[in-house]
Amino acid sequence: MNYIVFDLELTCWEGDLAGRVQEIIEIGAYKIDPYRHTKSKFNRFIKPALYPILSPYCIQLTSISQKQINEAKSFKEVIKLFMDWAEIDAETHYLIAWGSKDRQYLVNDCKLHRVDYDWTDPYTDLKIQYQHIKKLREPRGLKHAVESEGFEFNGALHRAIDDAYNLSRIFLKYFGEWNLHKEGGKAYQY
Repeated sequence: MNYIVFDLELTCWEGDLAGRVQEIIEIGAYKIDPYRHTKSKFNRFIKPALYPILSPYCIQLTSISQKQINEAKSFKEVIKLFMDWAEIDAETHYLIAWGSKDRQYLVNDCKLHRVDYDWTDPYTDLKIQYQHIKKLREPRGLKHAVESEGFEFNGALHRAIDDAYNLSRIFLKYFGEWNLHKEGGKAYQY
């Protein structure tokens, strides 16, 4: 069993996004075993196929440079590396992210690049579960949640590897309280 705590960064633009498909440009993840040990981390940039030139807004938001994207591998290459690293075919796994959209972004890019996406189940959204555990009226952003737990937010917000690291800290703090049971092939979500 591996818990894959991950985050994604995507192409983005300021203002109207009508007709623009967002693609993953960075995946960052931590692999955690059932004994709460962080086994390893994964971080790669991905060269988008549809809009390979990042917008100034995207560069400012993510601090990912055009040079890093130009030198990156394709989605197909990176997702294979990710699946091998996460031991998707070898072991039971849970994909864990902050929010409900990260799985859909993976599925969208898998469809775009004709890659199987069955492996994206089970998926658990910790943001909504954190709201229930803490009995919050509204969901919190990751940085706010990390700081409210007494942790200093490490790294840069909107960098996948840094967001995944900070999320892994919350995941580990409440390790036994997350609802990770499967229902219909997907991890239970509130």
